[in-house]
Amino acid sequence: MLVLTRREGEAIVIDGDVRVVVLSHDHRGVRLGIEAPIERTVLREELLRQVVEENQRAAAADTLEWTSDLAPAAARLAARNGDEVAPD
Repeated sequence: MLVLTRREGEAIVIDGDVRVVVLSHDHRGVRLGIEAPIERTVLREELLRQVVEENQRAAAADTLEWTSDLAPAAARLAARNGDEVAPD
């Protein structure tokens, strides 16, 4: 991790096209301004974590729904083919 000291109005540049400027600071924290190209996504870390967690929950729910449909479908297919299906 790179640790820098910056004063109000001073900035850092990341990868040549993202500029982070210290706007102000007080006892509550630091206000930063971020200038980045429109094609770059800039998110607060906690929002990114929420999006990732929600996507994982949605994927797990879809997987459960999808796999719960497999057993009856497999049984129907086996019955059609004259195969025996072992009970769960």
